Amino acid sequence: MGSVSRASLDQKLAMAKRCSREGVMAGAKAAVVASIATAIPTLASVKMLPWARSNLNPTAQALIISSVAGAAYFIVADKTFWRRPGVISALSPSPAPCPFRILSLATARKNSFQAAQQAAANNNLKP
Repeated sequence: MGSVSRASLDQKLAMAKRCSREGVMAGAKAAVVASIATAIPTLASVKMLPWARSNLNPTAQALIISSVAGAAYFIVADKTFWRRPGVISALSPSPAPCPFRILSLATARKNSFQAAQQAAANNNLKP
C-alpha cells in the first residue's frame, strides 16, 4: 500500500463521522416511533385482556417496549450507515469490505448466503 496523505485521511474520517451521525439520528427516530407503536397496544392489552392483566407485570411490559425500541434503533442505524453511497470506498482503501462491516447483521446474513453459494459452486453443487 502506498503512502496516504493526511488530507485524504481527514476526509475519510469526516465522512465516517457524518455517516455515523446520520445513522444515530435515524436510529433514534425509529426507536421513538417503535416505542410509541409498541407501548399503545401493550398497555391497552393489559387494560382489556384478562390474560395480559394477570401475566404481564410492569417489568414485562417495559421489557417488551424497550426490546422493540432497541431492535429498531440498531436495525435502522445499521441500514442507514451502510446504505449510504461511498461509505465502503471512504472507509476502506481497497475494494474489499471494511472490517467493521462484519458487525452488520444484515450484511453477515448476506455474506453467509454468498459464501454458501461459492462453496456450492466450487463443489459443483446447486445452492
